Amino acid sequence: MEIKILGTGCPRCHEVEKRTMSALAELGVPADVRKVTDIKKIAEFKIFATPGLVVNGKAKASGRIPSLDEIKRWIQEENT
Repeated sequence: MEIKILGTGCPRCHEVEKRTMSALAELGVPADVRKVTDIKKIAEFKIFATPGLVVNGKAKASGRIPSLDEIKRWIQEENT
């Protein structure tokens, strides 16, 4: 599983990263988690408001901090 956290490093982006790492730990799912801070690369995902979250190449959130439960659900959906 590949997860990308899109953002420039603001506190909201850090919160998305924290929740994502918590979700992975709770579910016991291994993943390659990467931060994408380059604005041009973020735009390639059609994300125009950060923070953003991409799971297995699919944009799941943009411009908001998803809940832990949302992130867990997306990971489970992509892990099947």
